[in-house]
Amino acid sequence: MSDKQRTIHKSVSLKGTGLHTGKEVNITFKPAEENTGYIFRRIDLPEKPEIKALVDNVVETSRSTVLQQNGASVGTVEHLLSAVYAIGIDNIIIEIDNEEMPILDGSSQLYVKVLTEAGIQEQNAEREYFIIEKEISLIDDIKDSTIQAFPAEELSLNVMIDYNSTVLGNQYACLKSLSDYKTEIAPCKTFVFLKELEILLKNNQIKGGDLSNALVIVEKDFTQKEFNRIADLFHKEHHIYNGRGVINEKDMTFSNEPARHKLLDLLGDMALIGMPVKGKIIASKPGHFSNILFAKKIREEIKKQQKRNKIPKYNPNDTPIYDINDIKKILPHRPPLLLVDKVTELTENHVVGIKNVTMNEHFFVGHFPKEPVMPGVLIVEAMAQTGGVLVLNSVSDPENYLTYFLKIDKVKFKKKVVPGDTLIFKLELMSPIRRGIANMRAQAFVGDKLVTEGELMAQIVKKVNS
Repeated sequence: MSDKQRTIHKSVSLKGTGLHTGKEVNITFKPAEENTGYIFRRIDLPEKPEIKALVDNVVETSRSTVLQQNGASVGTVEHLLSAVYAIGIDNIIIEIDNEEMPILDGSSQLYVKVLTEAGIQEQNAEREYFIIEKEISLIDDIKDSTIQAFPAEELSLNVMIDYNSTVLGNQYACLKSLSDYKTEIAPCKTFVFLKELEILLKNNQIKGGDLSNALVIVEKDFTQKEFNRIADLFHKEHHIYNGRGVINEKDMTFSNEPARHKLLDLLGDMALIGMPVKGKIIASKPGHFSNILFAKKIREEIKKQQKRNKIPKYNPNDTPIYDINDIKKILPHRPPLLLVDKVTELTENHVVGIKNVTMNEHFFVGHFPKEPVMPGVLIVEAMAQTGGVLVLNSVSDPENYLTYFLKIDKVKFKKKVVPGDTLIFKLELMSPIRRGIANMRAQAFVGDKLVTEGELMAQIVKKVNS
């Protein structure tokens, strides 16, 4: 999959019937600019209010996922969002003239077909992923559901369902790669138990539901007369029913279709996180309520990460806190191993330093002659020197102290640094300095891109001759 953001090439429309409202719905999908995300636009309402497809805007999960923002709402969004997410669309406008997305055939395959035919257009902006770096778990005791995320190089999903059903039994579904979604997941219809149908109808729901857009599961044998009554509820012709099981079994694509559809729903609800995810998702008995709790948990992690990764503002016209001559009075390093040119921010808890990388650096002679790349170890050294300025700022006479680094942990190199880049180092204390020991979170940026990060531990030591 490309690492560039994508939208659709041209506008495309379709229409259908809302599952719960039974109303006809017209939809137009439109290309969207970079970093737009997924936006629903209610063109039937004054001023055409927009609703961002984010988990923050979820207001209902009882029978489908419902979003609300700017005084407008849109429901049953999960099938569309599942398709959009799976085929790699990052930015799209969904214009709709009613309060609910159409149920279509109960799956997401028509959405996949229509959007694929519209063409997928690669954009210039890079796609940003939320990478699962440690286990994230949700245990929903109310719904007896568990959803876990583990580190992995790409997104995969494993779903297990158990409804204590003699017809369904325990079912398991797996999607190893989004490239398999179109054939393995998209055709899978939603399902409902017969015992739920009349309750839903009496509650003025599933007005647009029928045997063509949902698998109907029967837990016990019942008579042809009872089957005919159910057919009448959906205004369908009478057919011969041969016993317990799935009434419209001939419409099933897979024997474990219910589990696959639950995976489809989970992916649609995960689309509300706000960015694609890289990780392995394992879900036991998922449903919209649990899915949304899980998505909210992931989104909170993203917000925390974005806060940590907030890029320092650097304006070369501003007067620095310390220039190179000031830095030489604080740090013992000298060229060619003095790797901080100036300090632009300095408080008790954080520091921002700058390093202008030029082709004149001594290390480019051998690293590498035909493709110069700054060694990662020197980026870490530069971050450490910047951290040294922060640590020595805690004493009144920094010229009489040295900093020795005791530990370097969780270092990751995300992008290469080359001649012409300006490195921006940001170091923050992870805890107060105690007994001369400082623990710091270190980051290095080039422009708005994080290139290196890690955690550093340093000790302040008084010079022997001071």
